[in-house]
Order: sequence, then C-alpha cells, then structure tokens
Amino acid sequence: MSQAGFWDKPESAQQTVGKLKSLKSLVTPLQEVIAAEGDLTALMELAEDDPAATSEVRSEIERLEKRLEELELKALLNGPHDAAGAILTINARDGGTDANDWAEMLLRMYLHWAQANEYSTELLDRQDNLEAGINSASLAIRGPMAYGYLKGETGMHRLVRISPFNAEGKRQTSFAAVDVTPEVEDSEAIEIDEADVRTDTYRASGAGGQHVNKTDSAVRLTHLPTGIVVQCQQERSQHKNRAQAWKMLRAQMARLEEMKREEAEAAKYQTKARVGFGSQIRNYFQHPDQRVKDVRTGFSMGDFHAVLDGDIQGFLDSYLQWKVKNEPPAGE
Repeated sequence: MSQAGFWDKPESAQQTVGKLKSLKSLVTPLQEVIAAEGDLTALMELAEDDPAATSEVRSEIERLEKRLEELELKALLNGPHDAAGAILTINARDGGTDANDWAEMLLRMYLHWAQANEYSTELLDRQDNLEAGINSASLAIRGPMAYGYLKGETGMHRLVRISPFNAEGKRQTSFAAVDVTPEVEDSEAIEIDEADVRTDTYRASGAGGQHVNKTDSAVRLTHLPTGIVVQCQQERSQHKNRAQAWKMLRAQMARLEEMKREEAEAAKYQTKARVGFGSQIRNYFQHPDQRVKDVRTGFSMGDFHAVLDGDIQGFLDSYLQWKVKNEPPAGE
C-alpha cells in the first residue's frame, strides 16, 4: 500500500484495503489477548498480596473469556468466500402490501447492522412498490468477513403483526425472501459463457433524475442454463449498470458452486444439507407478543424493535455455531 501508484487503480486498491481490514480483524484481537495474558499473570501475583485486587482479576478473566469466544466464532469463518463482501437481495413474497413493507423493513435492518459494524454499503438495485415498501432490492455490504457472517441469512423471513394496511386491524402474516451471495473479485475464476447470458435493457424506475427515467440505463442479465436473473439500475450509465450486473451474476454463480459442494458433502455423510434459499429460517412476531426466533438454531430475542434496528449479531453467531454442529466431520 505504501508503493507509489498504489491508488492509480482505485478498484484493485480498495480490494487490497479490504483484505488488510479482514486480516487486522483477526490478528489485532489475537495479539491483544496474547498481550493480556502477561498482564493477567502480574495481576494475579498482585492479588496474592492484596486480596482487594481479587475482584479486578475476576473482571479481567471474564473480559478475556468474552474476547476468546469472539475469536472462536471468527475461526468458524473459514469458507472459501467468507472473507468477501456480501451481496444481499431481498424480495417481497406472500402477504400483499404487507410483504412489500416487510421487505423494506428487512432492508433497513441490514443497513443498520452494517452501520453498527462500520461496514460500507452500496444499494445496487431497488424496485419500489406503488403503494408501500419495495418489491425487491439488492445491497452490497463490504467489510471484514461480511459474507461469512451474513450467508446464514439466506431463506424466508416471516413476519406476524397487526397490519397497518388493514382497516379492520386484522393480524397479517407476511413473507420476504433473502438471498446472500459473496462479492467475488473480477480476478477470480468464475467461468460464465457469455452465450449463455441474455441481456435486456429497460428504463429505470423510481427516483434518479430525468436521465435515469428517460433512457434504457437499467440492465437485466438472465443466465439461461440456471435461470438466475440479476438486475441493476442504480447508476445513470448503462455501462456501469452492466458491469455491476455481471459482478452480481458472478456472485450468484460462486454461491451456486458453494451450495453444490455443501450438498455433495452432506449426501456423502448422509447428513441434512444446509437450509437453502426459499426455506423459512426465522419468525418475527409483533403480535400477540414481541419476539424473534430462528427456526434452525432456536436462538430467540424478546426485543422485536431492537432486532429490526439491526441487533442481529446473536442470530448470526448462533447460526455459525449451529452449522459446525450439523456439518460432517472434516478429514473423514
């Protein structure tokens, strides 16, 4: 990074900076824990002569145990793409306007989580619903181990609440589908035959100025063999939208290859494959009681609003622990 001309290629420079942040997120806390071991030894020796220091020793041990638990969780992020950024796509499903509103609530939840963790975000695509909420949205979240933490969010998210769109105040169940793929670098060997991809251009919808709405700047790519569809309309330039759409398609293909490997591994050991896209993974209850519970891990939180404000780390961590317990032993 200190070499002359490092920033001449901003995109590759940002990738290098991202790698550095990922490495520091592991190495720095590990160095802190190792250094704290010597301090703890000195503190324990002090406590032998001064009983008043015993409580300080106990507090320091508890602090170090918490730091070690955090490091153990990070050690579980060892997948081929776990260190990459994440491309998160949200689609409204069953539930009418409530589902559109619910999809937008989830988008806000992930944005708040990213902000709390000092991750950068970029809205790649957003399709607004005419009445309320969104039909779909795609969001890039970039930071240390973003994909590793978020990959377990893939699946169906179910909301139960009193509908604000129902004049009779009836309870409504809404569904939104979340799909998470790794943001792979252009240099990675994700082979896609361009002949297998259909490109459609169309006029962007929603806010964005006169240019966006009057030219065919939006791009949709369809991978014909798999049926994977990605679209991007956030940029004014069709060229930029096309480049971003291809990046999103490569991310989807990388995720598909990862799922194939996991399914083959699961079949080999006759174990249950990881929950895939389209499966219900979490219930969010706002009525009659307020709680959120993960169907796979059993982890739950009683503060509905805190979860929707981005407090989802407990769910992410519990998924990592659950996944380790439910995957086949390595090396057998």
